[in-house]
Amino acid sequence: MDRSGGGEAQEAVPMIRRFVITEKALRLAERENKITVIVDRAATKKQITDEIQRLYNVKVEKVNTLISPRGEKKAYVKLSKEHSAVDLLSRLGVL
Repeated sequence: MDRSGGGEAQEAVPMIRRFVITEKALRLAERENKITVIVDRAATKKQITDEIQRLYNVKVEKVNTLISPRGEKKAYVKLSKEHSAVDLLSRLGVL
Protein backbone atom coordinates (compact mmCIF):
# COMPACT_ATOMS: atom_id res chain seq x y z
CA MET A 1 0.00 0.00 0.00
CA ASP A 2 1.46 3.36 -1.07
CA ARG A 3 1.45 5.83 1.80
CA SER A 4 3.53 8.53 0.14
CA GLY A 5 0.41 10.70 -0.19
CA GLY A 6 1.24 12.23 -3.55
CA GLY A 7 -0.05 9.72 -6.10
CA GLU A 8 -2.37 10.55 -8.98
CA ALA A 9 -4.59 7.57 -8.13
CA GLN A 10 -5.71 9.36 -4.94
CA GLU A 11 -7.26 12.16 -7.03
CA ALA A 12 -9.62 9.76 -8.84
CA VAL A 13 -11.48 8.86 -5.63
CA PRO A 14 -13.23 11.67 -3.71
CA MET A 15 -11.47 12.03 -0.37
CA ILE A 16 -14.39 13.60 1.50
CA ARG A 17 -17.28 11.17 1.54
CA ARG A 18 -19.87 13.15 3.53
CA PHE A 19 -20.44 15.53 6.42
CA VAL A 20 -21.66 14.18 9.76
CA ILE A 21 -24.71 16.00 11.11
CA THR A 22 -25.52 14.63 14.55
CA GLU A 23 -26.20 16.37 17.85
CA LYS A 24 -22.56 15.90 18.82
CA ALA A 25 -21.27 17.19 15.47
CA LEU A 26 -23.47 20.29 15.66
CA ARG A 27 -22.40 20.94 19.26
CA LEU A 28 -18.74 20.71 18.17
CA ALA A 29 -19.45 23.15 15.31
CA GLU A 30 -21.05 25.67 17.67
CA ARG A 31 -18.75 25.39 20.69
CA GLU A 32 -15.36 24.35 19.28
CA ASN A 33 -15.58 25.54 15.64
CA LYS A 34 -15.08 21.98 14.31
CA ILE A 35 -16.65 20.23 11.35
CA THR A 36 -16.98 16.45 11.29
CA VAL A 37 -16.51 14.60 8.01
CA ILE A 38 -16.24 11.00 6.86
CA VAL A 39 -13.18 10.67 4.62
CA ASP A 40 -11.45 8.00 2.57
CA ARG A 41 -9.75 5.53 4.87
CA ALA A 42 -6.37 6.01 3.16
CA ALA A 43 -6.44 9.81 3.55
CA THR A 44 -3.77 11.39 5.75
CA LYS A 45 -4.29 14.39 8.04
CA LYS A 46 -2.23 16.55 5.66
CA GLN A 47 -4.35 15.48 2.67
CA ILE A 48 -7.57 16.18 4.60
CA THR A 49 -6.29 19.64 5.61
CA ASP A 50 -5.29 20.50 2.04
CA GLU A 51 -8.59 19.26 0.58
CA ILE A 52 -10.80 21.16 3.07
CA GLN A 53 -8.80 24.36 2.54
CA ARG A 54 -8.90 24.00 -1.26
CA LEU A 55 -12.57 23.08 -1.59
CA TYR A 56 -14.13 25.42 0.97
CA ASN A 57 -11.66 28.36 1.15
CA VAL A 58 -11.17 28.12 4.92
CA LYS A 59 -8.06 27.84 7.08
CA VAL A 60 -7.66 24.61 9.05
CA GLU A 61 -5.91 24.69 12.44
CA LYS A 62 -5.94 21.00 13.33
CA VAL A 63 -7.26 17.60 12.21
CA ASN A 64 -7.98 14.63 14.47
CA THR A 65 -8.96 11.29 12.94
CA LEU A 66 -10.35 7.99 14.12
CA ILE A 67 -11.69 4.79 12.64
CA SER A 68 -15.32 4.37 13.65
CA PRO A 69 -16.82 1.02 14.69
CA ARG A 70 -18.44 0.93 11.23
CA GLY A 71 -14.96 0.92 9.69
CA GLU A 72 -15.17 4.48 8.36
CA LYS A 73 -12.51 7.13 8.93
CA LYS A 74 -13.92 10.15 10.71
CA ALA A 75 -12.08 13.48 10.79
CA TYR A 76 -12.69 16.29 13.26
CA VAL A 77 -11.46 19.43 11.49
CA LYS A 78 -10.89 22.53 13.64
CA LEU A 79 -11.21 25.75 11.65
CA SER A 80 -9.27 28.93 12.41
CA LYS A 81 -10.98 31.74 14.32
CA GLU A 82 -11.54 33.74 11.10
CA HIS A 83 -13.91 31.05 9.81
CA SER A 84 -17.08 29.74 11.40
CA ALA A 85 -17.92 26.04 11.18
CA VAL A 86 -21.65 26.78 11.47
CA ASP A 87 -21.42 29.34 8.63
CA LEU A 88 -19.58 26.82 6.44
CA LEU A 89 -22.17 24.12 7.05
CA SER A 90 -24.97 26.60 6.33
CA ARG A 91 -23.26 27.82 3.15
CA LEU A 92 -22.98 24.23 1.93
CA GLY A 93 -26.66 23.58 2.63
CA VAL A 94 -25.94 20.90 5.23
CA LEU A 95 -27.85 22.75 7.96
